Amino acid sequence: MKSFIIAVLMLNAVGMMAQQKAISRKELLKTALDQKVKSTEIQEITMAAGQSAPEHLHPCPVLGIINSGEAVFQIEGQEKVVLHEGDAFYEPKNVKILHFDNASAEKPLVFTAIYLKKGNEENIKFIK
Repeated sequence: MKSFIIAVLMLNAVGMMAQQKAISRKELLKTALDQKVKSTEIQEITMAAGQSAPEHLHPCPVLGIINSGEAVFQIEGQEKVVLHEGDAFYEPKNVKILHFDNASAEKPLVFTAIYLKKGNEENIKFIK
């Protein structure tokens, strides 16, 4: 009986602690996709300090998030923006990406890219 009471008290305490730690949600990005997604590929990509990606495009939509560092990001026809740690981004399929560059000359840039595929298309095509 004593063990049962202790177990009930422990479960009650765990339940109270769980109620005190609320789940928090922060919207990072909302975008519409013009394709059905049949598979995904997720990669963590690291760029060295000062490194720039050549102009490129993606045959599939790409979603991503900056894990650490900052990126200079520009889609053709849009202004350059600086993405900071925790920022999300979207690269539409078959649209030229003019800049995806590490903004720091001292620190690496680390980001996660999620490729949304409808078939077996490549992840990236370099233009230059």
